[in-house]
Amino acid sequence: MRRKSILSALTLLLISGGLLAGQADVQPVNSAPNPYRTVGAWGTLPPGRAWGPTSAVHVDRDGRSVWVADRCGANDCASSALAPILKFDANGTLVTSFGAGLFVVPHGIDVDRDGNVWVTDAADGLDAPRAKGHQVFKFSPEGKLLLTLGKAGVPGNGPDAFNRPSDVLVAPNGDVFVADGHGGPSNARIVKFNAEGKFIKTWGQKGSAPGEFDTPHSLAMDSQGRLFVADLRNFRVQIFDQDGRYLTEWKQFGMPGGLYIDGRDTLYVADSLSGPEVHPGWIRGIRIGSARDGRVTAFIPDATPTATPITAAEGVAVDAAGNVYGAVVPARMVQKHVRK
Repeated sequence: MRRKSILSALTLLLISGGLLAGQADVQPVNSAPNPYRTVGAWGTLPPGRAWGPTSAVHVDRDGRSVWVADRCGANDCASSALAPILKFDANGTLVTSFGAGLFVVPHGIDVDRDGNVWVTDAADGLDAPRAKGHQVFKFSPEGKLLLTLGKAGVPGNGPDAFNRPSDVLVAPNGDVFVADGHGGPSNARIVKFNAEGKFIKTWGQKGSAPGEFDTPHSLAMDSQGRLFVADLRNFRVQIFDQDGRYLTEWKQFGMPGGLYIDGRDTLYVADSLSGPEVHPGWIRGIRIGSARDGRVTAFIPDATPTATPITAAEGVAVDAAGNVYGAVVPARMVQKHVRK
């Protein structure tokens, strides 16, 4: 009886700390409550312009406006004259746009404390002009280009080059983290810079061990300053300190494509790829839980999980009112979910 009590207490401790989530036998989490109502496609574009794929969505520092990076109404922006960086007000009305001519595949986005907008270009190098791709851009809120990291159209793995960077995150102290790689022969690492763009360090390589990655797809940071990485094709969220020290990993959020952590340390994880072909037993959707202990408390399931093209969000963001925005790649739209 004593042994059973000890084991029960240990199990409870592990669950409360979120540590069981790193184990390989995590069961699919598909049945948490859904406290949201989906209002469908959101964001009005100018007449004559249609949405392209988008994985990049973020809330402005005002807590109401929403930034989206659209792939110019097509599969990419390589030969387009359209501006891919779009800002919408809370009603979904377009208020500004910029970035024309700079991108091939705008992919990840962040807004820093000063309201500056950071966007990655995850060009694969196959259809990209040599003068574009594999870069990270920093813009003022008005669209002035303030800083560029990486070499235009030149993939690499050194301190001054990227290979298909998926996402960027700016820490409260101004340090910049880049999730460098998007599967295949690209990189699989995190790269850290200071606020001026000076290289500090890098960590990670292709693999499945702790601290390794197979498509580091999205980044988020909690109130403790821990860096969360969506390790997409390893089916886990890895957590590090800002020096790259591995802390733990969570697998209960599905196949993580997009991450967002709000001011209350609520973690939102967009899973657009789970299903019989890729991650059997798991359902596509947005899983919501605690960034503190990893508990999944809510789930917004994909309303049409068998539809083609895929209608589930790859990128995710949340405004100050608690509305959830999902950026959808194949079905080419931004979805909005409001509390019931």
